[in-house]
Amino acid sequence: MTDHLFGLEGRTIVVTGALGQLGSALTRELLARGARVAAVSREAAPGPGHALADLVDHPHLRFAALDIADQGSIEAGLDAVLEPWGAPDGLVNTAGIDTQPSAPPEVSGPFEQFPVEVFRQVVDVNLTGTFLITQAVGRRIREAGKPGSIVAVGSIYGMLSPVQDIYAYQEERTGVPFVKPVAYSASKSGIYNLTRYCATYWGRHGIRVNTLTPSGIERDTQDATFQANYTSRIPIGRMATTDDFLAPVVYLLSDGSRYMTGANLVVDGGWTAW
Repeated sequence: MTDHLFGLEGRTIVVTGALGQLGSALTRELLARGARVAAVSREAAPGPGHALADLVDHPHLRFAALDIADQGSIEAGLDAVLEPWGAPDGLVNTAGIDTQPSAPPEVSGPFEQFPVEVFRQVVDVNLTGTFLITQAVGRRIREAGKPGSIVAVGSIYGMLSPVQDIYAYQEERTGVPFVKPVAYSASKSGIYNLTRYCATYWGRHGIRVNTLTPSGIERDTQDATFQANYTSRIPIGRMATTDDFLAPVVYLLSDGSRYMTGANLVVDGGWTAW
């Protein structure tokens, strides 16, 4: 039976950062729900052993390499990946860069000495890149005269300030302090008003734009102390897995959220409830 509320059969969805941890899981989920996925990332296709390597020949999956911070690259990449399908029906912006606790001090130092070139790089990818890809995909949807749904990925650190105490152990362990940088928070905070702007601008054209705000995803590369410190802030008592965000994204893309635009869907295990 067709799922009239949450079904995505026959829809074409562009996923940025498609080879990343969340992007890969989402790509697989959308395919399982009958969508066609235009998977874009800096790499043209997944290599051997990648989470999507077994799907490279899937008839509803196409890959393209593009730089979301470069307008020409976006246009060429979208033209190529969408060529057999035409205008998309949706977009999920998972692409972005962050600074992990293992980062060198020159990109994770105190605010007073934080390099402006690093700030610009992060904003260029996380905010300007989201603007450019949203602009390009939204224009294609509008010109096709069809409804659409665009999902931006925010962050709890775009809504609230980072809790620097979580990272204090790094200095005790290595002698080098880790400060969660300002650039990520500033870039992600801009996503929320970009979403609201696009929601009101395209609302009468049937194009909905919403933000999903996740908390931190557990990764094998994180050390046990970081995970314990981070988890202590989460009422649910664990870090997120990629699976925790799949259903919320499907909801935002589907007709189940047809009266929802300009909104922020927070899926953070309760982090922002404190």
